[in-house]
Amino acid sequence: MTNSRIKELAPDVGLLVLRLFFGISMALAHGLPKLQRFSELQTSFPDPLGMGSLLSLSLAIFAELACALAVALGFLFRLSLLPLIITMVVAAFIVHGHDPFNKQELALAYLTVYVALIFAGPGRFSVDSLRQR
Repeated sequence: MTNSRIKELAPDVGLLVLRLFFGISMALAHGLPKLQRFSELQTSFPDPLGMGSLLSLSLAIFAELACALAVALGFLFRLSLLPLIITMVVAAFIVHGHDPFNKQELALAYLTVYVALIFAGPGRFSVDSLRQR
């Protein structure tokens, strides 16, 4: 592979790495555990927007599991990022809004990456890119 070809592919490889890490880690570390504990959490999950614990939990699982996996694959990419961005805004500024920075930091890190990705796009190594070809 030529040096110019490597330079051409580098941004897409970078986007792939970000999508895979932040999509899969969100799904495995946050979405899947919530799904596994659904019956336990459905009455006690934080309800910062007044929708009820069950709906709040269901929406968090949808974002953190289904949408996160879609982001990892680059499938319906920008649409899949919207629930994740909303969830991270709620987590950082409402659920942990009065907590010290170290409690907000993880949600803010995910939020920062998701906002950057919504502008950057999924890159050529994505399902969306394959569908466009």
